[in-house]
Amino acid sequence: MALPTLDDPFYYLVNFRTVLDWLSARYADLLSDDERDFIARFEGLPQSSQALLVRMVMRKGVDFRASRLRYDEIGEPGDAVGPLIDAGWVEEGSALALEALFALTTKAELAAGLADRLAESGVPRAAGKGVWLEALGACSPAPRPLSDWLPELEDRHFRLAVDAMCERFRLMFFGNLRQQWSEFVLAELGVFRFETVVLDQRSRAFSRRDELEAYHRLHKLRERFEADEPLAVILAELPESAFDNDWLERRRARLIYRVAYRLERLGELLHALALYERCTAPDARLRRIRVLESLERYAAAQALAEAATRAPASAAEAQAVARILPRLRRKQGGAAIARRPGNGPARLDLELPRASSVERAVAQHLSRDDAPVCYVENVLVNGLFGLLCWEAIFAPLPGAFFHPFHVGPVDLHEPDFRSRRCSHFDACLAALERGDHAEVIRRRYREKHGIQSPFVFWEGLDESLLELALACIPARHLRLWFERLLTDIRANRAGMPDLIQFRPGADEAEHAYHMIEVKGPGDRLQDNQKRWLEFCAEHDMPISVCYVVWQAEEAAGGGAE
Repeated sequence: MALPTLDDPFYYLVNFRTVLDWLSARYADLLSDDERDFIARFEGLPQSSQALLVRMVMRKGVDFRASRLRYDEIGEPGDAVGPLIDAGWVEEGSALALEALFALTTKAELAAGLADRLAESGVPRAAGKGVWLEALGACSPAPRPLSDWLPELEDRHFRLAVDAMCERFRLMFFGNLRQQWSEFVLAELGVFRFETVVLDQRSRAFSRRDELEAYHRLHKLRERFEADEPLAVILAELPESAFDNDWLERRRARLIYRVAYRLERLGELLHALALYERCTAPDARLRRIRVLESLERYAAAQALAEAATRAPASAAEAQAVARILPRLRRKQGGAAIARRPGNGPARLDLELPRASSVERAVAQHLSRDDAPVCYVENVLVNGLFGLLCWEAIFAPLPGAFFHPFHVGPVDLHEPDFRSRRCSHFDACLAALERGDHAEVIRRRYREKHGIQSPFVFWEGLDESLLELALACIPARHLRLWFERLLTDIRANRAGMPDLIQFRPGADEAEHAYHMIEVKGPGDRLQDNQKRWLEFCAEHDMPISVCYVVWQAEEAAGGGAE
């Protein structure tokens, strides 16, 4: 999809028209009569009226003052708005609630126009707008037009009446409500560059109108939940039945999980348990075990934990259940189970001068000319994987990409992400067996540099780091890391060791790299870090944990004179 240049003063209008054309071509069967009518009538408006409407759509809120809608390319907003009012897409003089009035006006304007009301409320003139709003709102004044609230402003008030419709257009185009119209501008400015993926008629987020409306309802319900609307109201509107659309059902499950977790935190354990039991989110079973334990239903908790042990949903669940099961057995009088001793990583203890970054302090301390230490954390392994498997990640599968502004495929974190692309990943990973993976990675680095990726963080992956990694890390270790990433991308993209030390001149029989997880004073290993450490130890990868304590000030400074 070609984007207009920002030299065109109507670039944003061109973008909006592109979206309308896109929807007409791909979603004609899902559009409502009102939406089809809007698209048809929009093209017949004067350009200035089209542009003014799009400016309003792309700004925050639905209420605007004419004096703040002045754009050189549009001209007088009062002239451009006429056809929009005639079409019913913009309303003039609508009643404004007090909150909306405050949002549209400055403190000075309010002070001049509401002086008597402020005096009657007893609120200090020096107080902030928030204090004024609270004081005046206590009287519950009825909404009224701007001209009634502040007649001396002599300004016109317009309200966008098609905001909800345009929000659905945005939802159909992007497949989500997270991305904004500004994605176009960021791409035009070159701030973001996106991989070009072939899109066809199947490249759309929704196959039925009811899916679109269900997504929209779920999104609004989640917004209300996050705004702390009473849980009783949220619960009454939670969809009871599962959706037959998998990714829509996953959104429903995540919302149910979040509501259940809040109920659990509030001590509403029975209610939380009932929600967890109908929730298909991956973490719901573990929460059920914990709630059953809190309710002292130890036998039920143990049975569920043992089922999780036999078929864990993830490595994180297996790790948590392994800690819970011995406790549940003890609480029922069972014999303690000895834990298998693990092959933990080597330990390194350092005492260093206090620094703002403990990781960088350790890197500086351990680094040598012939064995440099780099602070890589999650950047290196993810980046190497993302470059080698670029073609598999961006394979144009149905339902993976909906528009030209994807950082990665929509199903990146879903359980079937790899299985849907099995042949693609096999082809990419085969380079590790052939031994030409370094050449592939270098070529991808040159060709794709700066393009958005869910794995490659360009600012942290320079060519010198890339070359050291390719020279020192054996292909079989890369294969193991990449395979682990693919088992659970959401969980395994994080938790990797902070530092890596390279030894480019090491003998081939020796490890030419060493990974180091750094822990400062009082810091402990997180669960995902423990899983990575255990994995590396299991496969005989060189890794250690460095525990740092700060030197006393006197010792660090050589003592007082």
